[in-house]
Amino acid sequence: MAVRDDARLALLRHGETAWSKVRRHTGNTDLPLTALGEEQARAAGPLVAELKLREPLVLVSPRQRAVRTAELAGFTDFTLDDDLVEWDYGEYEGLTTPQIREQAPGWTIWTGPVPGGESAEQVRARADRVLATVAAALPDRDVILVGHGHFSRALITRWAELDLVEGRRFAMTTAATSVLGYEHDARTIHAHNLVPHLNGASR
Repeated sequence: MAVRDDARLALLRHGETAWSKVRRHTGNTDLPLTALGEEQARAAGPLVAELKLREPLVLVSPRQRAVRTAELAGFTDFTLDDDLVEWDYGEYEGLTTPQIREQAPGWTIWTGPVPGGESAEQVRARADRVLATVAAALPDRDVILVGHGHFSRALITRWAELDLVEGRRFAMTTAATSVLGYEHDARTIHAHNLVPHLNGASR
């Protein structure tokens, strides 16, 4: 099907959790939002609404932090998609990058091994699978994906047809939105890390 030049894909990261607040790697651990995280999620709703997306298909990670973000953002009709879960951090679950570097100097999720977790190749394949679903929907409607920090960055990178390692260049704040789309049939990034405003000021 023909590509719509005005087709858009919005990525919304979940709101703050107790672990994201202190930058602990949170993959399979199913944490709730903090009070601030709930406030962020509510504020993300108007931000996404301003995009005036066309009859969006909304797909959401099954983790409660993503589901609650979708609910508080006002998405009443969404589908859970297991492919949208966060990177499986294996033995590094719950650790911060400085803690991991005590045993693996210079480590990053983009360049280092993840013992007992997902490899970069596995995450890339999962991201490409999600984007194939998105590409099939975009000729008819826009798409919103509600998920997680590292996997959203993997999606941005793969949408831009870059190697997964370049996800290191797309830092994403809790409850932030990024907007992807096309220009002259080429995949492009329209906006990145749009942060909702809380009580008149961003936090």
